[in-house]
Amino acid sequence: MPATLIERPAPTAPPRPDAAPRRRTRVFALPEARWAAAATVLFLTALPLQFTGAPAWAWGPLYALAYATGGWEPAWAGLRALREKTLDVDLLMIVAALGAAAVGQVMDGALLIVIFATSGALEALATARTADSVRGLLDLAPATATRLLAGGAEETVPTEALAVGDTVLVRPGERIGADGRVLDGASEVDQATITGEPLPVAKAAGDEVFAGTLNGTGALRIRVDRDASDSVIARIVQMVEEASETKAPTQLFIEKVEQRYSIGMVLATLAVFAVPLAVGAALTDSLLRAMTFMIVASPCAVVLATMPPLLSAIANAGRHGVLVKSAVVMERLGQSDTVALDKTGTLTEGTPRVTDLRPLTGSGLTEDGLLTLAAAAEHPSEHPLARAVVDAARARGLALPAAEDFTSTPGIGVSATIDGRIVAVAAPARLLEGRSGPEVDQANGHAGELEAAGRTAVLVEADGVPLGVLGIADRLRPDAAATVTALAALTGGTPMLLTGDNPRAAAHVAAEVGITDVRAALLPQDKVAAVRECEAAGRKVLVIGDGVNDAPALAAAHTGVAMGRAGSDLALETADAVVVRDELATVPAVVALSRRARGLVVQNLVIASVFISALVVWDLVATLPLPLGVLGHEGSTVIVGLNGLRLLREAAWTRARAGR
Repeated sequence: MPATLIERPAPTAPPRPDAAPRRRTRVFALPEARWAAAATVLFLTALPLQFTGAPAWAWGPLYALAYATGGWEPAWAGLRALREKTLDVDLLMIVAALGAAAVGQVMDGALLIVIFATSGALEALATARTADSVRGLLDLAPATATRLLAGGAEETVPTEALAVGDTVLVRPGERIGADGRVLDGASEVDQATITGEPLPVAKAAGDEVFAGTLNGTGALRIRVDRDASDSVIARIVQMVEEASETKAPTQLFIEKVEQRYSIGMVLATLAVFAVPLAVGAALTDSLLRAMTFMIVASPCAVVLATMPPLLSAIANAGRHGVLVKSAVVMERLGQSDTVALDKTGTLTEGTPRVTDLRPLTGSGLTEDGLLTLAAAAEHPSEHPLARAVVDAARARGLALPAAEDFTSTPGIGVSATIDGRIVAVAAPARLLEGRSGPEVDQANGHAGELEAAGRTAVLVEADGVPLGVLGIADRLRPDAAATVTALAALTGGTPMLLTGDNPRAAAHVAAEVGITDVRAALLPQDKVAAVRECEAAGRKVLVIGDGVNDAPALAAAHTGVAMGRAGSDLALETADAVVVRDELATVPAVVALSRRARGLVVQNLVIASVFISALVVWDLVATLPLPLGVLGHEGSTVIVGLNGLRLLREAAWTRARAGR
């Protein structure tokens, strides 16, 4: 009797007692975060007390503690740099903050301290989380494996103890413990973590398998070909670490000149103090002039000229589902001139779906009839292709007859008794091998057409008679083609496709979205090599991906963007930005927003430079009253801050999305 389809929860693997717990650094485990939080709390406590007219003894000590808790680390780092005969903006900011306090601007100095401490804490957290995810990748490989001994005995050993030449047994549902080749058995292996292929790959004797990939429904005997330290998973970890270490540190625009600016300002301040004193000026007047010079020439306005546009762009992107991890990343996004995209899970949804239903002419079946038989036979199976067929039947509201005598043959397909007929659903090459006849020719014709179009062909037959062919494929994201077009317009060149999937599927997807540079069947190291090849030619590559196999390329690229919904932990932590809602079209919008932010940075630097130059000349040529100097300095800060905040508006995102 018919069985109404109901939602079945996705299968979950039983917990492995030998699995290591996920490593993740807590925010307040970092000393930088604790000091920054303390400085922020002290500042926010003192601020309302000052503004409500409380006596100075109530809020003064709180500001002093904020200076101490938030400023001691950058001050110490600056002094260490000074010992190495370098002068950085961190130390200059501390001096400027203390100078502001010395002339009565205690709150301004404390705010500067809090900003710097928070920035340092965020950088430390990002570094720690990336290290966590790299170490956690090793948990993909099982902690133990079943080694076969002479005579057929079994022993459980740590995977690190496996040696080249050992034979291991991998049961259904287990992860493979070492790179090697199949000696005996047949199964499907989900190796998306390594190659990015959306569907499990059939494995039989002689086929290569990788540590950390997931075995399907069959048992495999595997000969170990590589030590654990040389496995593909271990090499991915090594590549991510090396790429993160060797990636040239990108600095914000103003930081590129910080050394010269810092030295120049210090020397100029000393000169402003010493020269008048040497020609007979009073000590108090010389000191006041030097303090005024230090305030008006301090880089506070220049720093704020840089940060508000970038931070506003980050906030606006965050509201629209894109997490940009730092101001440096927001600046780098707009510098990209070459784009490399992954296929599975990036341009496509990463989930197989039924795309074609082709009943044979003499079968007497409609599309719904063919799908009903296939889904009824596949219903007990948990294979991804089976779930795709059942989901298609569910979407059409079909009622399925009960299946009996269900059997599944790894690497081939399934069969079941449906209403007294033996229905088989399998690869056409397996079922039709050595057979002939008009139905066979017609089925082979449909299968060939579907496979030429990048589909996976699945034959349905009953009692040995072919009934029809289903086409299954990973569906393209609706906004994929528009995104490729927008990125090409922004960068001046068509993006390239880097995928571990087979060349035929890659070429089909590339043709649909308008990509001509297609590189398929790539392992993680091949993707890194492609990125480095472009960067060696002077290009700044933006890589967009989602899987473990994309992580090394994300780390090696000038900028890496991960798809967030189905992205692996390693990809999410390694990437510089994350598309949280999986809306691919937001990537070109963020690139455009980054370029708009960089334009506002240039505007702000011009404004800040004009103010600083005018105030400095006034102080040197005439006598600039200290209150007026502070007012001019703060006024320039307010102006550039408000100018940068323009990117918080919804209109800024709308223009970026429209490519204006």
